Order: sequence, then C-alpha cells, then structure tokens
Amino acid sequence: MEGLGQRRGLNSASAKKSPRWTRRVNPGKIYREIDWPLLVMFGDLFVVIAGFEKAVVTPETADSIGRLHLENALTLAGVTAVLSNLVSNGPAVLVLKPFVPNLSDPQHAWLVIAMASTLAGNFTVVGSVANLIVAYRAASRGVAISFWAYFRWVRH
Repeated sequence: MEGLGQRRGLNSASAKKSPRWTRRVNPGKIYREIDWPLLVMFGDLFVVIAGFEKAVVTPETADSIGRLHLENALTLAGVTAVLSNLVSNGPAVLVLKPFVPNLSDPQHAWLVIAMASTLAGNFTVVGSVANLIVAYRAASRGVAISFWAYFRWVRH
C-alpha cells in the first residue's frame, strides 16, 4: 500500500480499529441490505458473456469483425454505441475485449470504447445496468420508466 501514497503506520492503525467496527455492526443487518437479485444478475451477466465469447468468437467471427475496420475511431465508437444499447454498456465492453489486442493501437481503442460505451449507456434505459437498476427501483415505488419515455427524455 505504500506505493499508493499511504504510510504503513496508517494502514496498521486502521486494521487495529477494524475489529471494533465489525463487532458493532450486526452481519445479519448487512446481509439483509444486499440486493441479492442484482448480485445474481451481475454474476449471470459475466457467465453469459464468457459463454458468448467461447461459443461465438470463432476465427471466422474474428475475421468478419476485422472487416468492420475497428481501427477507425468513429467506426469503433459506432459499433460500441450500438452494441451498448443492445446488450448494455458493460457487456458490450466485454464482448469487444477479444478484438482489441489485434488492433493497431489497443490503448487508443480502449479509450474510444470507454468513451463510447459511457455515452451510449445514457442513450436508452437498457444502455447501462445502472439505468436498469434505477428503473427497477422506481417501479418498486410505483414510478414507471418505460423504454420510450426514457428515450424521449434523453433526446430533449
């Protein structure tokens, strides 16, 4: 931790206080506060994306993706934006991950993907898992956020 700009003494002092803090908080209370369906959804999301990568990303698919000219920043941003609004921005980044190392400038490609997926994630309600969480929580409180209502609101 010293490499992160913190002194070792502060870390050990914090560690000494930690047991007192954990004794004051009932673990059952913390477990009740966890949004288990959301946690399971995130876990499932990674499993589905890994399965997709193994089943769909074949050499033939890689060749087809290569013909999209992802070295071009506008093309990569467009593909990322469309994909982000089809499967959400986090999974879109994971789907693009196998193709980035083969691009001429992977660092630049990651910056383009980060920018495009972040902006595209706000374009539709399904563009970001965070949007879905808000819509789900709003619905549980009687507020409906439909796809088209969100889309119209973002455009204004």
